[in-house]
Amino acid sequence: MASNTGKMNASDTEKKQWHYRPQVPVQVSPLFRQPFDARAVLNWFGRGWFPLSERLVILSLAVVSWFFFQPALIRCQVFQFDWIAQIFFRNLILMFVVAGGLHLYFYVLRGQGEERHYDARPFAENSRVFTFNNQLRDNMFWSCASGVTIWSAYEALMMWALANGYAPMLDWPGDALWLVLLIFLVPIWETFYFFLIHRLLHWPPLYRKVHYLHHRNTNVGPWSGLSMHPLEHVIYLGSVLIHWVVPANPLLIVFHLQYFTLSAATTHSGYEGIVIDGKNRLKLGTFHHQMHHRFFECNYGGLEIPWDKWFGTFNDGTPESHRQFLARRKLKAEQANG
Repeated sequence: MASNTGKMNASDTEKKQWHYRPQVPVQVSPLFRQPFDARAVLNWFGRGWFPLSERLVILSLAVVSWFFFQPALIRCQVFQFDWIAQIFFRNLILMFVVAGGLHLYFYVLRGQGEERHYDARPFAENSRVFTFNNQLRDNMFWSCASGVTIWSAYEALMMWALANGYAPMLDWPGDALWLVLLIFLVPIWETFYFFLIHRLLHWPPLYRKVHYLHHRNTNVGPWSGLSMHPLEHVIYLGSVLIHWVVPANPLLIVFHLQYFTLSAATTHSGYEGIVIDGKNRLKLGTFHHQMHHRFFECNYGGLEIPWDKWFGTFNDGTPESHRQFLARRKLKAEQANG
C-alpha cells in the first residue's frame, strides 16, 4: 500500500510540473525508423506542412517579402545603405508582426486564456536576471537589436554573393523543382544543424559566456525565441552559409532565414497552438523544446532527425522518460564532483 501511495504522489508531482501537458510520448519522425515506411514518412511531412502550419505561414510571408519588398538582385552587386536598410526594416516589421502578434494574442488580449498553455507563470518583472530587469523587454531588445541586425546582415551577404556569382544560383524557372525540394528540406536541415550547434553552445565555456542569455528564459514566450547573445545569433543564423555550396535564389535565401528566425518565435510561443472551436488549428510551441528550457540537459534538437534518441538525451515527456532523465543528470553531476 505504501509503495502504491508513493507512486501516486510521484505521478501527482510530475503532473504539477506543467499547467498543460500534451499527449505523450512525444514522437520523432519515422524518417530513420526500421523497417523504412514510406507512407509513414510522407504522412509525417505532409502533416508538418498541410493544410495549415507555421511552415506554410512562414513560406507565405517569404513569398510576399520576396515579391513585394525585396531589393532587385542587380542592386545588391555593391553593398549600399539603401537596399540593406530596406532588408533590415522589412525584417524588423516581420519580427513585430509574428512575435509581437503572438504576444498580443496570447498574453495581452488573452485570446485563449490558459488553454494549451504549458507554463502559466507570468513573465518575470523586477528581476535582476534580465536586461532592464524585465523579461519581456530583455527578449524584445535582444531579438531586435542583435537578432534582426544579424539576420539582415546574413541576408545582405547572401544577396551580394548571388548578385556577383560568388554563390551558386538556381535558374528560374528551369530549376523550379529543385527550388521546391530545397524549400521542403530547409526544416530537415534546421534540425540537423541546430542539434550540432546547440550541443556546442551547451559546452560550459560557451554556455557561461553566450548561451546563458537565451536560457534565462525558463518560461518562454514568442519574444524569447530569438533572444540570444550576438555570438549565438552569428552561429545560429550561420546555417544560411550552406548556400555558398548548395545552389539557391533570393526566394530560398529569404525563406531559409525567415524560417530560422520567425519559427523561433512560434516554437517558443508557450502555447501548443491556436485553438479554434476546441481544436488546435495551428500548431506552434513544441513541448519537447519547452522541456529543454525547463530542464536544460535534454531535447537539444528537433523531431525530424532523432539526434537526441541516438545520443541518449531524449525526454519524451512521459513520467518514466523523465525519471530516466533525472537519473542520468544525477549520475553526471556525481561524476563531475568526484
